[in-house]
Amino acid sequence: MCGIVGLTGKDIRVKELVKALKKLEYRGYDSAGIAFQDKENVYVKKEKGRILNLENMLGDINEKIVESCIAHTRWATHGEPSELNAHPHTDCTGKIAVVHNGIIENYMEIKHALIEKGHRFSSETDTEVIAHLIEEYYYGDLQKAVSHAILDLSGAYAIAVIHNDHPGEIIAARKGSPLVLGKNDDKAILASDVTPALKYTREMIFLEDGDIAHLSENKIEIFSVNGTRINRQSTLINWDEESAEKGGFEHFMLKEIFDEPQSIRSALMGKISDEKVVFKELDSISENISKTKKINVIACGTSYHAGLIFKKFIEDYANTEVEIDVASEFRYKNNIIDTDSIVIAISQSGETTDTLEGVRKAKSKGAKIIAITNIVGSTISREADAVIYLNAGLEIGVAATKTYVTQLTILYLLGTYIAALKNVSKDKLNKIILNMMDMPTVIENILSYAPDVCLQLAKEFYKYKHFMYIGRGYSYPSALEGALKLKEISYIHASAYQAGELKHGPIALLDDEFPVFAIVPDDELKKKTLSNVIETKARNAKIVGICTEGDKEVSKIINSRIEVPKTIDALYPLIMSPFLQLFAYYVSILRKYDPDKPRNLAKSVTVE
Repeated sequence: MCGIVGLTGKDIRVKELVKALKKLEYRGYDSAGIAFQDKENVYVKKEKGRILNLENMLGDINEKIVESCIAHTRWATHGEPSELNAHPHTDCTGKIAVVHNGIIENYMEIKHALIEKGHRFSSETDTEVIAHLIEEYYYGDLQKAVSHAILDLSGAYAIAVIHNDHPGEIIAARKGSPLVLGKNDDKAILASDVTPALKYTREMIFLEDGDIAHLSENKIEIFSVNGTRINRQSTLINWDEESAEKGGFEHFMLKEIFDEPQSIRSALMGKISDEKVVFKELDSISENISKTKKINVIACGTSYHAGLIFKKFIEDYANTEVEIDVASEFRYKNNIIDTDSIVIAISQSGETTDTLEGVRKAKSKGAKIIAITNIVGSTISREADAVIYLNAGLEIGVAATKTYVTQLTILYLLGTYIAALKNVSKDKLNKIILNMMDMPTVIENILSYAPDVCLQLAKEFYKYKHFMYIGRGYSYPSALEGALKLKEISYIHASAYQAGELKHGPIALLDDEFPVFAIVPDDELKKKTLSNVIETKARNAKIVGICTEGDKEVSKIINSRIEVPKTIDALYPLIMSPFLQLFAYYVSILRKYDPDKPRNLAKSVTVE
């Protein structure tokens, strides 16, 4: 969950590392720290809170030229956020410094054994044991010491290590947590994702589990634990550094909502030909897909909500059963999975631990895995039988926006592709395809007026402490997603229910201090949903309704409304998404929070 970065080479100033670290702050911001090496010593500086606090504390040190340096921004797992628990961590001698992303599951066992040998610990973290293990195994060869140390570790890690006696060198290793390497003519860099490295190169090497990397001035060497040299092919990244900047918007989240039309265009590119959906990525398993009687979907958070919409779409259009599980539950249930099974794993980052473990469990039972992810070279993309990339571009805001609408786009296309394999009527599928081709323009038109509408609504409702989102059919997952966005970035308690379930308990919550966000498009369930909305109004709840343009029936009942263009029932979740996201965004702004960095959350959940 944390972010790590390291630099070695010519004329590196400390401020260069700090700037690179800032590009990883979305991965955690409980504390930050750096270790840098001159020709004499290794120095460690750390600070509680955001990277800016560290930068201010460094002062003139920012201009110092160093041989190599590593840095870390923390999302706390072991030990409370504090300067003491901030990374980097050192050994007893102070010569070794380590930064780490992941969780060491057997750290207490290792810690007790090392204490018995005389090691002294100063933090509550699991990471500190790595520094002391390396010290224990160090006899002049840092790479060998790291190789021995990682053999003792259980859990997940991406680590970077520097040593006082090895100026200009960084040793890195990875198991279960992402680590990317790159270099140019005079510098080498490592990082938790590609963002900090784009300044130096677009050719990236993604380490595999068990890899150990040796970085020096303009050289990267990769080895196995036993010291055998490994050749890892580089991947060309098409994003540029500027794509990680805000582009004139106040926040990344707002920029990324406005990126949605282009993200949808990118997702559609090459996927529609002669009025048919084409997935060349699935050619090798198309026969398996056509024969399967049930599809399993695993995902977490926003990706899970996208999966719920896919489930209903497939069952409606392809007459095929879909079972969907939150990945953290899938891992521990008795799944009915075999060699005839198709499992679709959805993960924006491609590094979500629960989803990856679900994939591994399904693969062990012989299932074919389709991964849907945004990150080229991510772990899930390497472990799946087939990969569909979102092509949404870099998303910095912690709350998923453009990646969510791009997931929906890909899932609608995938559902249409599967329906065609199941011999569903072409006329029925063509309606979906034609509407999907229009979606970038539809979303562009929506974004021309949606911010003003949502800002005005936010001004009405930002002071409330509770919110209830309701919907039916395709609108229920949208209710879940809308409530999640409001919770994530404005810290308002928001719950979501199937509208028909209100009378079975949740309606007891409602009064004039508990408003309702009702999702009531002009679909086959509109009248049923509207009757539930009337029930909430009878409890004096104030109602925001999101409905189809010109729907006077809904307008008469609700207090405030958002209107969306008319579309096919199944596609309403896509065109409603910008409104749900913008409403949450403006509520967050009015409550004076930072929507890009919601408390207690990080972009990529790489721990269990």
